[in-house]
Amino acid sequence: MLSLEEVKLYLKVDGDEDNTLITDLIGAAEELCQDILRFPLTEFAEVPETVKQALLYAIGNLYELREAVDMKALIEFMTRLLFAYRREGW
Repeated sequence: MLSLEEVKLYLKVDGDEDNTLITDLIGAAEELCQDILRFPLTEFAEVPETVKQALLYAIGNLYELREAVDMKALIEFMTRLLFAYRREGW
């Protein structure tokens, strides 16, 4: 959904030292979004901007607050952000 370059620009990361970490965080954020949406992100013909922002928000929090991220608050915020696209169930 998001490229490593897009995410590094968002995070304002210039070097390549954290590429593996950021790539892993992209995957984790995609999984979080899919769990909240209750469908795979690949079902979007074009990913809505709100979903991209939810991904970036999650990645930013996971990257910046990796030692003390409040997962409950993160998931609650993402759920509110993604509510319009959320399905009743898998």
